[in-house]
Amino acid sequence: MTQSPRIPSAIALVATLFCAPTQATTPPEGALEVELNKLEQRADACVTYLVFGNRTATDFTSLQLELVLFDDQGLIQQRLALEAAPLTAGKTSVKLFEVADTRCDQLGRLLINDVTVCADDTGARSDCLQRIAPRSRLSTQLIK
Repeated sequence: MTQSPRIPSAIALVATLFCAPTQATTPPEGALEVELNKLEQRADACVTYLVFGNRTATDFTSLQLELVLFDDQGLIQQRLALEAAPLTAGKTSVKLFEVADTRCDQLGRLLINDVTVCADDTGARSDCLQRIAPRSRLSTQLIK
């Protein structure tokens, strides 16, 4: 009896499927979306409206961001720390931050330079910066 050329191919395919590493059955946690949504000038301060979309399964009790503000020429204007928490799992929220002595029309971009503190109910987390997905609806960029 001669063997069909398809049989070795089928055996190889089945062996590959059963021997290949399996992927995790639980999906990875989602992103922490941060969107620069609006800038509003008030006297000598620029009010920054940030929209946070917590697409994870985690309630964050602390999320301190180190932001660096650049002017429209690319020069660093100032560095500030912002506390964005609490951020509830699966929820979108808006946070306003006043940046003193700053003109909104002179901001070129905002850099999320670091996450200085990130914690949930179990304690400190080290994966928050990697999870941040920045974007902007304005000509002023939000980057990391």
